[in-house]
Amino acid sequence: MTRTPHIVSDVMTQTVVAVGADAPFKQIVALMQQWKVSALPVLAGEGRVIGVVSEADLLPKEEFRHGGPGQGVPLGRLRDVAKAGALTARELMSTPAVTVSADMTLADAARVMTSKRVKRLPVIDAEGMLQGVVSRADLLKVFLRADEDIAQEVRRSVVDYLFPAPAHPIRVEVRDGVVTVNGQIHDTSLIPITARLVRAVEGVVDYENELSGGVSLPYVQDGSGAVGR
Repeated sequence: MTRTPHIVSDVMTQTVVAVGADAPFKQIVALMQQWKVSALPVLAGEGRVIGVVSEADLLPKEEFRHGGPGQGVPLGRLRDVAKAGALTARELMSTPAVTVSADMTLADAARVMTSKRVKRLPVIDAEGMLQGVVSRADLLKVFLRADEDIAQEVRRSVVDYLFPAPAHPIRVEVRDGVVTVNGQIHDTSLIPITARLVRAVEGVVDYENELSGGVSLPYVQDGSGAVGR
């Protein structure tokens, strides 16, 4: 069975194209075109990430080719106007760089990507040294996980944990990443917990509940003759 990808290091790209702070504008554009990436980490020294230069940082060069602050440019765009005159990565880059660590969960990395509105994130170690890059496409790799792998993990980590000795079999089916758990249980308060745990399994697209109540615990008799459940 394929190991579930849980953290950034499981899916990140380790071969990374980066530039130094003195890299010229045309070289940056050429590297983006050659490697088909939308952003490049900017490095100092032996590989410490000091910023990121993206397509958005490069576009003002074209946008403001014939214009400037005195020709109706909003004050909020003055930074872009300055970038229009930039010649090197140091002048173009966004800093500090938005980064993640290799041991960050995929969910947390996705939240950073969404909140910062970026497509790629440099992955750094504790000293800020570049380890790799994780992209939106990398984070989506978890949804390529085989249905049977997902089903086995749901059985092992959810069903066996919540229902260790079911009175009737509890079935797990997965189709195109959509998980269905079917069966009768005695404690219906576990239904929402089941849903939450199933959705937390990497690669799950959706969850459909088919658990229902109706199974009673067996009667037992203690030494005093009292009967209970």
